[in-house]
Amino acid sequence: MKIILFIVLAYILGALPNGVWIGKHFKNIDIRNYGSKNSGATNAYRVLGARYGIMVLIADALKGFLPPFIASKYGIEGNYLLLIGMVAIVGHTLSFFLNFKGGKGVATSLGVFLFLVPNVTLTLLIIFIVVVAITRYISLGSIIASIMLPILTYFYPIKNGIDRVPLVIMTALIGGFVVYKHKSNIGRLLNGTENKFKLK
Repeated sequence: MKIILFIVLAYILGALPNGVWIGKHFKNIDIRNYGSKNSGATNAYRVLGARYGIMVLIADALKGFLPPFIASKYGIEGNYLLLIGMVAIVGHTLSFFLNFKGGKGVATSLGVFLFLVPNVTLTLLIIFIVVVAITRYISLGSIIASIMLPILTYFYPIKNGIDRVPLVIMTALIGGFVVYKHKSNIGRLLNGTENKFKLK
């Protein structure tokens, strides 16, 4: 029963459309009508500016980090934490607040894996920053980091009593899903029409 409650909590927290709410509250606009029309942190940064974009990034990462973190404090461990984290990511990408639409899952995945496999996550952050610094494409940094996620998970040490095989399978699924959500970005990258990151 406790696990079911945390699964429900993970979905609700993951589904919170922070980018949409912050845009409407502070700027009185719906970011889904501007830029890439995505509800996530990258489009929030592009449409709302750095201050609110970073706010959305932190909020979206927290809704991935908090469900498995809180669950672990109530004695839930091992592969159940994987399940709870995955549900939070699903909540973000298929939010019932947004008619089962949502963001691409990068920031929320960052929060989940920052708790589950912090060493992998920190390495991916470095990879992401380097790729974006060189190319100025946030989408490319996200895609490469997503591809590297299951690879690094296979080789890095694992804590929290989680089995490696389910974790690698989960990270492969999440990584593949994030790449799939970037399919329009991939098309623009190939065509040379993708928006480049600019400091604001």
